[in-house]
Amino acid sequence: MQDKELYAQILGIRSPWRVDQVELKLEDGEVHIHLVHQEGIQWPCPECGQPCPLYDHQPERRWRHLDTCQYQTILHAEPPRSNCAEHGVRAVKLPWAEPSSRFTALFERLAIDWLKAASQKAVGDQLGLSWDEVHAIQERAVQRGLTRRRAEPVERLGVDEKSFTKGHHYFTMVNDLDRSRVLFVAEHRTEESLDGFWRSVSEEQRAAVRGVAMDMWDPYINSTRKHLPDADRKIVFDKFHIAKHLGEAVDLVRRRENKQLKAAGDDRLTGTRYDWLRHPARMEPDDRKQFAALRDSGLKTARAWALKEAMMAFFLYHYERPARKHYRWWHNWAVRCRLKPMIEKARMIQRRFANIITYLRLRITNAASESINSKIQWVKYTARGFRNKKNFVTAIYFHCGGLDLMPSTHQEP
Repeated sequence: MQDKELYAQILGIRSPWRVDQVELKLEDGEVHIHLVHQEGIQWPCPECGQPCPLYDHQPERRWRHLDTCQYQTILHAEPPRSNCAEHGVRAVKLPWAEPSSRFTALFERLAIDWLKAASQKAVGDQLGLSWDEVHAIQERAVQRGLTRRRAEPVERLGVDEKSFTKGHHYFTMVNDLDRSRVLFVAEHRTEESLDGFWRSVSEEQRAAVRGVAMDMWDPYINSTRKHLPDADRKIVFDKFHIAKHLGEAVDLVRRRENKQLKAAGDDRLTGTRYDWLRHPARMEPDDRKQFAALRDSGLKTARAWALKEAMMAFFLYHYERPARKHYRWWHNWAVRCRLKPMIEKARMIQRRFANIITYLRLRITNAASESINSKIQWVKYTARGFRNKKNFVTAIYFHCGGLDLMPSTHQEP
């Protein structure tokens, strides 16, 4: 088999294209494949697909392909342009690469697979590409995936925030809780940030939403009420966010009490911060025994912890009537507990209770969003930071968007 036939088979080159020349550059470690096409054929218009006569050729272009025998493989061709009666002169779609790409589709597929598991720098080092070249592949993959995403109904949404860097630099994210994927990312955590998502979906998609899990952040609440029909029956304040608020109150009680106890020579609460946040079942036997002694003591921190646990027991109910009875009992206890941090949280929960009890009917939380956040943390760690916010958004969509990222090829008739 001659070199031309061999590389035609390796590259999958089919009529009307053929390999015209194979040039081996040993010193450069490269093999260059020159492609030409048959004369006098019709080319499909990239807009309507109708056969059209040839108009002219663009200047010669190069595409990086998968390595063969450890040699970088470079394709050369002069892309033809068709002359469509309806759409005019258009560049013909090539069977081995997508428009505007400097790489073949198979090469981009390899790079995308590697990008899913490693940083852009690591992929660039392995493939002999610059950071900018690898990033361009990632950007094209995301643009391709967002274009392909269908306007399908999503029943359960999660609205969350994610920090970009240290300080108050946040992004608003809307997640599909059923498929654990990011649907929308916008800068800041304002009402306008979330408005951008609601404006991007159709009326049919809004009507299909059955529940939205979020934290108790007024801009998100206002945006959802403004755009989502019957929003007050669909908003659920995330129970893990409530647990976080109560945990912060318990820790504030602990710190104040620990300061008083240490002044009297009692250091029982020193170093116990995370013990009050963990579930006893997840502790080691010795730690569980020591914590039980603290939990059963007359300490204010133990009382605050008991209040937190009693409130979280609310989410174990399946029927609204007994759940409301449990809540009334808890609220009466909390507002009379003489622990200021717990009283403040009890008043906050009371103000928001209408969209806390909706959990019993909808049973949604932002747990899937937390899983996505963990993946984003891995992306941030792997990347060792991002040059700008746009790159951060691209990485979120690439790794967490559930997108169809791979390039397609176009076989000519």
